[in-house]
Amino acid sequence: MPVPPAGTALAGGTNGPRALRPLLDTVLDALTTGAEDRAGPLPPGGPDTVARTVRDACHPLLPDHGTGPHAALRTLVHTLAAGAADPADPHCAAHLHCPPLALATAADLAAAALNPSMDSWDQAPAASALEALTSRELAALVYPQATDPDALVTTGGTESNQLALLLARESAADGTATDPHRPARPLRIVCGANAHHSIHRSAWLLGLPEPLTLPTPDGILTPDTVHSCLANLAGRIGPVLLVATAGTTDSGAIDPLPDLADLAEQHGARFHIDAAYGGALLFSDTHRAALHGLARAHTVALDLHKLGWQPVAAGLLAVPGPTTLTPLAHQADYLNADDDTEAGLPDLLSRSLRTTRRPDILKIAVTLKALGRHGLGELVDRTLAAAQTLADLIKAHPRYELHSRPTLSTVLFRPTGADHTTLATIRRTLLTDGQAVLGRATTPTGLWLKATLLNPHTQPGDLTTLLKLVEGHTPR
Repeated sequence: MPVPPAGTALAGGTNGPRALRPLLDTVLDALTTGAEDRAGPLPPGGPDTVARTVRDACHPLLPDHGTGPHAALRTLVHTLAAGAADPADPHCAAHLHCPPLALATAADLAAAALNPSMDSWDQAPAASALEALTSRELAALVYPQATDPDALVTTGGTESNQLALLLARESAADGTATDPHRPARPLRIVCGANAHHSIHRSAWLLGLPEPLTLPTPDGILTPDTVHSCLANLAGRIGPVLLVATAGTTDSGAIDPLPDLADLAEQHGARFHIDAAYGGALLFSDTHRAALHGLARAHTVALDLHKLGWQPVAAGLLAVPGPTTLTPLAHQADYLNADDDTEAGLPDLLSRSLRTTRRPDILKIAVTLKALGRHGLGELVDRTLAAAQTLADLIKAHPRYELHSRPTLSTVLFRPTGADHTTLATIRRTLLTDGQAVLGRATTPTGLWLKATLLNPHTQPGDLTTLLKLVEGHTPR
């Protein structure tokens, strides 16, 4: 069989690696030169400048005659890298946007080359077995006492939260269906003002009432407030889902999980914990106690493209047993025909709301195998220690104000006395100059700059420089 030209060669098969190797050299060179041209955490100039640069570099994007694979890769990868927000830069610290491990990224290349589709076993024989093995291993971290814990692979915390609400809704519907004399009442969700926006959005998508949102003046749910709410709802509405957060987006705060688990049990409410940010503390012997109570939840959202250093996407929804997932059962004859399932072919369609999906589990499995729990735990410990170092630097600085000691790796701070307009201007100026990427968070005490540290290799000098950059744009 003749070898096709490089631009039309396939990535799979025995010839695929041979076709990929020279193309990867071009990609790696372009990633290097792009990062060198950017020379910082963000391209300077702001949105208009970046858009113009991309347009000029790529035009025409659909020529009558192509440039060939190496020229196209060199141009577009370089352009993307030069115009990227680089989470590997210690001064790129605005969001829960981690720098992926090179190890996990290399594994993701294999997933892309093999291209299994995780919607039927005959499209992904080994990948489906690896997904089952790895997801159950991770679920066992969440539910160490459970007999048969399981987890679904998702695109991240948002999808995991949506699935958790869907499962709660269907469980509630099953409960009311057993009593034909009791009219079905919709599931009501109780969450804090600190909850991720996906809780409210998922309720809307699922046709559920607007969540009852409790105040969190200190950044976490207060057990007394939750108790009063659940006691007031008793007998007045139908089933209730209590949502707690282990690692809020704004500050990394963790709700009092054991107390909330007690209250959910006392009032007969279902319990979901969004641990998309904080769930990786399970790897750490030093910090895992902060998640005490996690195993008492009916569902737990995890996300390893935050404190897990995976390329997007790497989310999971953990459950204590497979019966929790029964409502997701779905049948399409061309993917999971009944007789195929009865004959022993695994049913993958009932493990996701998506049909076609990538084998995102491969990069996770490679990372777990390579680093082990202690290796990942060390990365978690180092990252959280860097946040404590930043807090110390802010506390000792005469011109800065620290919001609170960090719980995870998020630090809120501001120049002393800076108002909303000044803080917003500082942040946008740093973005436009390409010097630093900082987030923003609003609390009852006003607006704060937010540094979300996710690079485990960040050094104290990097943090000192970050504070100097902010200080340099602060009016005196």
